Amino acid sequence: MRTVLKWLGRILLVFILAAAVVGFAKREEIQRLMAVNSLFSEDKIVANFSNMDAAFLTVPLPRGAGPTSELAYGAAYELPDGAAGWIEERAVTSLLVLQDGKIRYEEYFLDTGPDDRRISWSIAKSYLSALFGILLEEGAIASLDDPVIKYAPKLEGSAYETATIRNVLNMSSGVTFDEDYLDYNSDINRMGRVVALGGELDDFAASLKDSFAAPGETWQYVSIDTHVIGMVIRGATGRSVAELLSEKVLAPLGLERNGYYITDGAGVAFVLGGLNFTTRDFARFGQMILQNGEYGGERIVPAAWIAESTWPSAPTEPGRIGYGFQWWIPVGAHEGEFMGRGVYGQYLYFDQPRGVLIVMTGADRKFRDEGVNEANIEMFRKIAQSL
Repeated sequence: MRTVLKWLGRILLVFILAAAVVGFAKREEIQRLMAVNSLFSEDKIVANFSNMDAAFLTVPLPRGAGPTSELAYGAAYELPDGAAGWIEERAVTSLLVLQDGKIRYEEYFLDTGPDDRRISWSIAKSYLSALFGILLEEGAIASLDDPVIKYAPKLEGSAYETATIRNVLNMSSGVTFDEDYLDYNSDINRMGRVVALGGELDDFAASLKDSFAAPGETWQYVSIDTHVIGMVIRGATGRSVAELLSEKVLAPLGLERNGYYITDGAGVAFVLGGLNFTTRDFARFGQMILQNGEYGGERIVPAAWIAESTWPSAPTEPGRIGYGFQWWIPVGAHEGEFMGRGVYGQYLYFDQPRGVLIVMTGADRKFRDEGVNEANIEMFRKIAQSL
């Protein structure tokens, strides 16, 4: 009996040691998964959004060797009535208002500061659109109506097989994808766990087999469409998105600090939502877009692409918010009024005729509540009109 017990004890010890070895080898993945599961918790969300590199794999986005571009101050400006309550209610972490390239208002909240590199979430989609426009003009990509599998053959046999580049830019791929951030088992949250555990998003995109509509037929916000744009860019150029973005978009802007992308386990940039910059560096990109692709006397993005990409060309429902090529167009927008927008209260708002850019970052856990986006747009319009 003692011999049997000794034998069982040795087996148990081997199992314990094996589990310990596996746990040690996987400790970083386990830590990242735990971080993802608490990423949006009320007591951690603000700090998490300023420290995403503590929870995810990342790749740096070098600012380049040039000098920091100046963001001069204009006349002091007081926010309109009701803004203080709105800032508190929406858990705003930073608000920066520029008019004609000069700072009219800048403030940080909830213990954040100007050096925080805040997560962009889906504002990253608009950065990718700008890069795509450059590559299209350079001829790396022949046509918006090319099938995505021309440049991303891994998607053959997936739901993307018949989609064109225009379809994914417009979010009209027709691919079935559940974007419910509040559902643990939704596609968007499954995708987040792929990133956290070091999986590959190319494989995730290729695994999607179902469609709810033919490509180009209807609009539905499908974040994985943006990853497919990234696959097209990588396939067309043979280079990483991080390298291309740094070289062609970021370096000419004269950023204050290096940024970074969240990546998957293969080092592929999380292009649909993984950019991290200071609020002022988000503003430098926004000011370039506001100025139709020019910054510091240099042409960065083709003006024609900015006009085309910010036009509501997607097949959205009449009377609802419009969508272009990874940019939003508010209901009732006048010419030159559009936005980049990310979950939890991230915005780049543009009013080109007034020369106004508004950058907002937030940690708004109620961002999906009815009327929140509309109230934010109303406040942005009120600010722009009162300057």
